[in-house]
Amino acid sequence: MESLRAPRSGAPLVTLLTEGTYPHSHGGVSVWCDQLVTAMPDVDFEVIAVTGTGREPLAWELPAHVRPPVTVPMWGPDPVGAAPRGRRLRQLMRTYERFLTALLDPAGEQHFSAALYELAHAARDGHLSPALRSDRAVRTLVGVWSRSDLPVHAARPTLHDALTATDLLEHALRPLAAAPPERGVSHAVSGGIAALPGLAGRQLHGVPLLLTEHGVYLRERYLGYRTGPYRWPVKALLLGFFRLLAEETYRVAALVTPGNRYNRLWEERGGADPRRIRTVYNGVDPAAFPPAGPEPEQPTLSWAGRVDPIKDLESLIRAFALVRAEEPAARLRLFGGTPRGGEAYRERCEALAAELGQADAVTFEGRIEDIRDAYAAGSIVMLSSISEGFPFTLIEAMSCGRATVSTDVGGVREAVGDSGLVVPPREPEAMARAALELLRDPRRRAAMGEAARLRVIEQFTLRQTVDSFRSIYLELALGTAESAADAWARPRAGVVV
Repeated sequence: MESLRAPRSGAPLVTLLTEGTYPHSHGGVSVWCDQLVTAMPDVDFEVIAVTGTGREPLAWELPAHVRPPVTVPMWGPDPVGAAPRGRRLRQLMRTYERFLTALLDPAGEQHFSAALYELAHAARDGHLSPALRSDRAVRTLVGVWSRSDLPVHAARPTLHDALTATDLLEHALRPLAAAPPERGVSHAVSGGIAALPGLAGRQLHGVPLLLTEHGVYLRERYLGYRTGPYRWPVKALLLGFFRLLAEETYRVAALVTPGNRYNRLWEERGGADPRRIRTVYNGVDPAAFPPAGPEPEQPTLSWAGRVDPIKDLESLIRAFALVRAEEPAARLRLFGGTPRGGEAYRERCEALAAELGQADAVTFEGRIEDIRDAYAAGSIVMLSSISEGFPFTLIEAMSCGRATVSTDVGGVREAVGDSGLVVPPREPEAMARAALELLRDPRRRAAMGEAARLRVIEQFTLRQTVDSFRSIYLELALGTAESAADAWARPRAGVVV
């Protein structure tokens, strides 16, 4: 039941916009959200959470100043409502045709914004999802695909492609039906569909939109669809949607706060005004992540995170097999839960370990009560991802004084500096060489661990992060973000421009 607590007089209001994370899931972004709201009892928070089925339980205990979340199920029951009829249906389908054309025709991209906001109006009236589940919507896409001047026409889209693409778009647009924020500040903690209610709130009510991308949402869609089970026409349509949605979000956001310089480059190339970009690093509380203490007796590589293809555990397992060929006593311990739908990937990783003869030395530990135990369990903490923002597991491990071997993605190199080893992604041989270097040199491991903790204390504390966002919330609430852009050209603690 939703709390009836009235907003506090004078307290800023921030609506967090999330997808698959806080407050229904664990993981780095959820940790970041929890840290932010817990550290700001002087701010009122609401949450619009895009979820899977809508039946997910809360994974976090919400403080008193955070209202129960409004959930937007992506794959739950079909939204309530009915498609319009007659003239209104024809008008909606004309808008939808312009929307589809913008996704596929470079000459029509300028119509994306207007079409998106018209679709948002239909979504709030309960008309959009039912209309997109109709034969009329499928026929509209088939008609656009039949244009011989579009590149996708050469791929010979089929009716099955049209059915698949229409279904995927209908689900992707469901967040437009959520009641958008009407006051305060909208804070999208990722790009993509989580930002849709914030875009609508800005369009309808002038609510400023703040965007924080931990990973590059568009890049991760490119990575995901590259191996997705869809034909090229479907991929072209959906990737066109995600690209134009990213560009629209960058264009209208009052501020964009990437967690690293790598994300900033993507955002600038996507059209974000450099004057409205402020890099705010993730931070941890060094007191909450103290030195981990003695290393395990056996040489051990530890990893922490969610079991997901983007974490590339297969490369890590292959690297470990190479390590163990030279260090037979070595162990690999993997800490973290498997999200719903990820069971097949975990099974694939377990099968790979068995195939390489490492089943006895590779253990999937599942979710752990205290993440610090995962870092203490390793002589070295590993990160093998193919995409990251500014990963919490890395700076937490560094705060615990553990040497790290990480892939060179996102803000990893910014985080590590000289206090760990960084290797190319998807290269097990390089990862294995780095791990062996450190396993064979205890003094170097210890020195790196000490340097890593000092680096966190000096540059990546939670207090710096919280102070930066509290200042940004107040600035946006007061409408002073644009006038303060020049002032932010000067570096300040915890913030890189």
